[in-house]
Amino acid sequence: MDADSRDLGSSFGSAATAYAEHRPDYPVPAIEWALAPAAGRRVLDLGAGTGKLTRTLVELGYEVVAVEPDPAMLAELRRTAPTVAAPPGSAEAIPLPDGSVDAVLAGNAMHWFEMNAASPEIARVLVAGGVVAGLWNLMDDRVDWVAQLSRVGGAEAIGPRDTPDSWRVEAARLERSMNETGARFAAAEQALFPHGQRRTVDSLVATFSTKAGILVMTQAERDERLAAIRTFLDGRAETNRGEFTLPMMTGVLRTRAA
Repeated sequence: MDADSRDLGSSFGSAATAYAEHRPDYPVPAIEWALAPAAGRRVLDLGAGTGKLTRTLVELGYEVVAVEPDPAMLAELRRTAPTVAAPPGSAEAIPLPDGSVDAVLAGNAMHWFEMNAASPEIARVLVAGGVVAGLWNLMDDRVDWVAQLSRVGGAEAIGPRDTPDSWRVEAARLERSMNETGARFAAAEQALFPHGQRRTVDSLVATFSTKAGILVMTQAERDERLAAIRTFLDGRAETNRGEFTLPMMTGVLRTRAA
């Protein structure tokens, strides 16, 4: 991972509270598909952020450990999911024993991992045949106004894996990266699940304010970009009449330890 990527990946702590409030959760069918091959119910939520995925896993009855490297994000996770074991650690140094979990999930996080170190660590903590899966919430740019919003937001707001087509490219890259480390994983599978998030203009602008590309801007650049997004949303019939549903998809990349 280059220096720019590290800066982006480490930017979220400054917006931990807003991240917890405004980022979308994950649809249950996507989580169930990700975990379907797992033999047991011990799950590691890796790069757990503020616990968006963690809390849904708990609600579904899984035994969850959450690992998050950013102190501010971890503090928010511990505040909102106080019963979940959440030791400090990272994908590159997982604070769990060998063979201790049946599955490793990562919600909107796997692309930040240093795979040369993370893949062997993930393989180490999994039981034989254990599942590893990444989940990503995506903008459904097949919808015209969402495609236009993507252009207004630009690459900083709509990142290189934030739409279904760009996510498929990123998922294929991650699969290659996992297997280039010497850790052995089965051929990966991809699936897309419909999703949506209830938003207002204010809350969707707030969601974009938690994007890594926006967080690393100067204040003036950030204000200008968010103002352009707000102007667009205020001018669309789909979004300027109170609450609306942001059309989304959730992409899942799933494989198993060999």
